Amino acid sequence: MVNLSPDTEINGAWNSGYRYQTDTIKGFSHIHAWQMSGLSVMPVTLDKTENTKIFSDFYSPFSHKTEIVTPGYHSVVLNRYNIKAGLTSTNRVGFHKYTFPEKDIQKAILFNLNTLLGPCKNTAGYLKKDNNKELSGSLVMAPTHRRIKPLTLYFKIKLDSPITRIEQDSATHNYLVLLKPSVQNVLMKVGISYTSAENASLNLQTELPGWDFSEIVKQSQQVWNKMLGRIQIEGGTATDQRRFYTDLWHALQGRRIISDVNGAYPDNTQKQFRIGQIPPDKNGHPQFNMYNSDAFWGAQWTLNTLWGLVYPEIMEDFVHSLMQYYKDGGLVPRGPSGGNYTFVMTGAPATPFIVSAIQKGIVKDSLEFIYQALKKNHLPGGIMGKSGYEHKTDKGGGLSFYIEKGYVPYPLPYKENFGAHEDGAGQTLEYAYQDWTLAQLAKKLHKDDDYNYFLKRSFNFKNIFNPLLGWIVPKDVNGTWKEDFDPYQYENSFVESNSAQSTWFIPHHLKELARLMGGDSIAVRKLNTQFMEAQKLGFTSGTSHAAELHPEYSHIPINYGNQPSMQTAFIFDELNRPDLTQFWSRQVVKRVFFRFIRKCWIQWRRGSGTNGKSGCVNENWIVSNERRNRRKPGIPDWKPHFRQSHHSSESGILSGKNL
Repeated sequence: MVNLSPDTEINGAWNSGYRYQTDTIKGFSHIHAWQMSGLSVMPVTLDKTENTKIFSDFYSPFSHKTEIVTPGYHSVVLNRYNIKAGLTSTNRVGFHKYTFPEKDIQKAILFNLNTLLGPCKNTAGYLKKDNNKELSGSLVMAPTHRRIKPLTLYFKIKLDSPITRIEQDSATHNYLVLLKPSVQNVLMKVGISYTSAENASLNLQTELPGWDFSEIVKQSQQVWNKMLGRIQIEGGTATDQRRFYTDLWHALQGRRIISDVNGAYPDNTQKQFRIGQIPPDKNGHPQFNMYNSDAFWGAQWTLNTLWGLVYPEIMEDFVHSLMQYYKDGGLVPRGPSGGNYTFVMTGAPATPFIVSAIQKGIVKDSLEFIYQALKKNHLPGGIMGKSGYEHKTDKGGGLSFYIEKGYVPYPLPYKENFGAHEDGAGQTLEYAYQDWTLAQLAKKLHKDDDYNYFLKRSFNFKNIFNPLLGWIVPKDVNGTWKEDFDPYQYENSFVESNSAQSTWFIPHHLKELARLMGGDSIAVRKLNTQFMEAQKLGFTSGTSHAAELHPEYSHIPINYGNQPSMQTAFIFDELNRPDLTQFWSRQVVKRVFFRFIRKCWIQWRRGSGTNGKSGCVNENWIVSNERRNRRKPGIPDWKPHFRQSHHSSESGILSGKNL
């Protein structure tokens, strides 16, 4: 729930949060989540002439030379005020430690409760003094075009130093909490909740009753060490290992708890907001957590594997959370925010995630109920019928055409767009793969008719494979191939990709794709040529999501900066050329992840790295380096990145050599 960190940029969803290249801190905020932000504070010093000015002029430069960042702890010096700020947290409580300068000057904490903060505006901010050392309040996260309903954040605050008074600015409506001029060291605890002020206070008292800042830092670091220590690697350079664990740390972030310690959670799926309640276990504790996350779109290459292998309890928790959304709102979500659907991206990407958890034996109960929930998403009225952010209709997904004609036409035969990503060919490929995963669950449950039905739909990619061109090519509603087709044109009926990239998105029937291309050897030669061309551009469409649309970067046959291409090097292995999988995986790791990971993570910190893009990039780096060698006679072996790896989870330990 709490993701407490400095913000160096706050203007917009994609370029905000903590950006390493920016040298100015604009506050310490507690929420960095998919389409959500909130509760920005800033310790300051001021003289009598600055009391009013400080509300609009409070940013402070800082230096990385005096900054310390480790999992569970962030420390930085605000040069303008000569204040050292230390940050740590529990799941639902932020813990601040401020060291003010010794001189006798007014010390204060600025609460920016009404401000643009990354992906959304914070409005209706309210703060009150409960007693000499306690505060409480709330703010509203304004709707966005993705999260279309407002969400209230409640908070309870305790300080270890007396509060002299509170001032509210008439222009910004923000608050200044003044402390004694003589105070030097200040501790502040901030408990939050999306359901009530009482639950914010309960979260604080339950998770952080004491005041030992160092102990909480220690506990937080122990949690992270335990999580990161589930993968023990041997070999590689010190830099390789540092990058590996840094990106494993990043890969574990981005999904946020939205439920309280007592199991209360915000349910915004209906017309009226309500407080939901997670059922208790035999000890009276919530059976699982409710989560906020970006889409599972593309997660089959990364998160499904990483969580399933190393963090099965997280995967199980998420399945229960997704099913609770189904119970509340009638659909399994793609990526929920604020207790509601966002309809981010396309298709039904939760299906591969949940089926993977079942096939791995992580989720064992209520399989019939889960199957019916997933099946609903694949039929008319389900989430597969919605395009990106299509909140009020279900036409943009083109599902009715997919069922009737065996493909989603491009363009759709309507006079208007209903949402984003109405890219028929790309949608067809996604639906076909997701149908195949649902068919596997139907088979497991002995639903033969359903298995045959969805398996047949999984071959729909063949309806848009153009044998003369050798690419997946869009068709219109009349079945006519798109004229003057350029396989390198970006988003030309393909979701955040082009045909050269997406043609290979048939992981469930790669052998059939190779057959359509003329055989394994021809497919291998085609893909190898694409890698050689992509290498000239560094395997990515620039260094940001926005750059993918730039003509200089968009015409690239493989793009490891976005989900559609992340599996591509592994295809060689399935076509009996594991040596090329090893070779190109290594080239991508060297060229892309060593230079791209940190920039991508920082850029998407508030928007999606708290979400999908960053998480998937980081997870792909982990998976790429964990890929096992498959030896074949007559084909040279390639030296693995790490000599040995041991994976532990709550269910046991797996180990492997030459990973």
